[in-house]
Amino acid sequence: MRMRTPLYERHLAAGAKTADFGGWDMPIEYAGVVAEHAAVRSAVGVFDVSHMGKVRIHGPGSVDFLNGLLANDIDRIGDGQAQYTMLCTDDGGVVDDLIVYRWAADEVFMVPNAANAAAVVAALTDAAPAGVEVVDHHHDHGIIAVQGPRSAAAVAGLGLPADHDYMTMTASTFAGHPVIVCRTGYTGEHGYELVLPAPGLGQAWDALLAQADALGLVPAGLGARDTLRTEMGYPLHGQDIGPQITPVQAGLGWAVGWDKASFRGREALLRERASGPSRRLRGLRALDRGIPRPHMQVHAVADAQLGGAVIGEVTSGTFSPTLRQGIGLALIDSSIPLGEVVAVDLRGRESRFEVCKPPFVEPSTR
Repeated sequence: MRMRTPLYERHLAAGAKTADFGGWDMPIEYAGVVAEHAAVRSAVGVFDVSHMGKVRIHGPGSVDFLNGLLANDIDRIGDGQAQYTMLCTDDGGVVDDLIVYRWAADEVFMVPNAANAAAVVAALTDAAPAGVEVVDHHHDHGIIAVQGPRSAAAVAGLGLPADHDYMTMTASTFAGHPVIVCRTGYTGEHGYELVLPAPGLGQAWDALLAQADALGLVPAGLGARDTLRTEMGYPLHGQDIGPQITPVQAGLGWAVGWDKASFRGREALLRERASGPSRRLRGLRALDRGIPRPHMQVHAVADAQLGGAVIGEVTSGTFSPTLRQGIGLALIDSSIPLGEVVAVDLRGRESRFEVCKPPFVEPSTR
């Protein structure tokens, strides 16, 4: 049986269509993906992302412990700041990409992806030194993402602080429940992620939806979250990054602490960076009416239909509601330059795309 968040019954009452996502029965859409996508870009949307992992790491030396394991350098940020990072395999693949919230040298909060949360907790627990405790809060806490140009007003409407900088967080309370207000998100818009105990999650959700008429706020499902993140070129674990796709190939070298003495996968990644990856994650922008989908082959353009050599594969693809055209991400031969026109095999029909560098839409996160 699939797991459910504390808001599941509210989603059904609101008419949500649900589906399996990482072992959780999650809302995919309410009024429709395009309408929800547009609301986030123009006003504000709220997402139940309680399926994501929630992990507390505390005890003397917690930051130093994590810094010797995770790819990014946590010493680049100070207390009260967040950082995007990855847990890699010894050969450089990505076990998971996640956000680390640094409260102090001995107190860190972490949000891994839903399907990988157990693996991340296990890896941290196995590696933790004496005195460092790893606590799994996956099921006793929830997360509501509030995203869009009017998200600050929506969060302030709950009596929560909303004036802190991007990639920072602050502790507060709502209806007697402790809340972590994080200036983070996965949509490219100005936004927040509210982490609070499961008993307070429904009250916070209801209080946000009570502002619907005033702010143009809508509940949004994971379908819109996927189109929004694809327009930004944000990678999805299991498609654009994973155990067989390294940070170097995915263009995530900026999230690697190359000067650190150690982290899992360091030597393999240093070798790949020095030699150059054989493939790179690139953006694809349609030049016709084609819409790319994961696993479709990318070909070099040739005179004969789909006659060119296979040079890669689509990892993520969708119709962009903002641009009204097909867009995607693809792992393609690293020799293919930006601006090159390639062909994608849309189930036997050729469609032309320009190779580009995301984002496809200008973000407003800051």
